[in-house]
Amino acid sequence: MPHKQIHEGRNVKRFREMLGLKQDALAFELGEDWHQKRVSVLETKETIELDLLQRIADIMHLPVEAFQNFDEEQAINIISNTFDNGAILNAVNHNPIFHPIDKLVQLHEEKIALYERMLKEKDDMMQQLKQLINK
Repeated sequence: MPHKQIHEGRNVKRFREMLGLKQDALAFELGEDWHQKRVSVLETKETIELDLLQRIADIMHLPVEAFQNFDEEQAINIISNTFDNGAILNAVNHNPIFHPIDKLVQLHEEKIALYERMLKEKDDMMQQLKQLINK
């Protein structure tokens, strides 16, 4: 199976959106030679120069590896396979009283909520580490 290329620009966009950061705001943080349109173009690039990716990572308070390694399909598979030991996936109802699309949307929302909780826990850990370092 060929190795799937990670799309760094798309990952920048995904994390930016998850953090509620607008393209304009990211452009402002990157400096005066940046603007919304340039951020939009950046998000279409498959690979981004490491120093720029590092600046973006610093702005978003994320490790640069998040942009280099995050594969949404893989993340969804990991979450699906570990969420409640896969009980949701094993409990297949062949006569559903709900619309399958609604259930997919609900599962997607639950995964987003789980991911947001994981991000918050990461932020809390980072805060605790900073406090320990400053002592």
